[in-house]
Amino acid sequence: MASPQQLSSFLESVERRAFKQAIFAVHDEEAALDIVQDAMLKLAEKYGDRPDEEFPMLFQRILQNTIRDYYRRSKVRSMWTTLLSAFSSDDDEDSDPLETLAADEDDNGLRTPEATLLQSQTLEVIEEEIKKLPARQREAFLMRYWEDMDVAETAAAMGCSEGSVKTHCSRATHALAAALSARGIKL
Repeated sequence: MASPQQLSSFLESVERRAFKQAIFAVHDEEAALDIVQDAMLKLAEKYGDRPDEEFPMLFQRILQNTIRDYYRRSKVRSMWTTLLSAFSSDDDEDSDPLETLAADEDDNGLRTPEATLLQSQTLEVIEEEIKKLPARQREAFLMRYWEDMDVAETAAAMGCSEGSVKTHCSRATHALAAALSARGIKL
């Protein structure tokens, strides 16, 4: 059984990565914040009494389901908005800016300003390319390489087979490598 302090520490440790994952999925900062908050509340309310080693997988599954719920609600809302807009003459479209956060850096030594700038630009390009991946590839890639989950944990969180996770990750990795190579970036 996890203590409230362990739950709080876990949520604090994953909030930034979860937000980034949500913003990659929904491309809307406010919606991403809501999704992460909802996922954290669901974990605390329904699974807060579980052992703390179960939190990462449970949270990933809750986060992915919350993102899917967002898309379901958006689809229904969009359908009704489209139907109702036929009766009004006002076409008020809101812009949907995509804002990203700067990645955390763990500097172990001194870096030149040029190296820091180059790394920052490379991370921006990688984030842009991750956003372009198909949803399942992006989900598998982020869980495996960003959240550092193993294949079995990723498969359980995504609700698919381990082979599917490997396929999604392989395709995502090849797509990212090709996109970066096309932009002249060598990693």
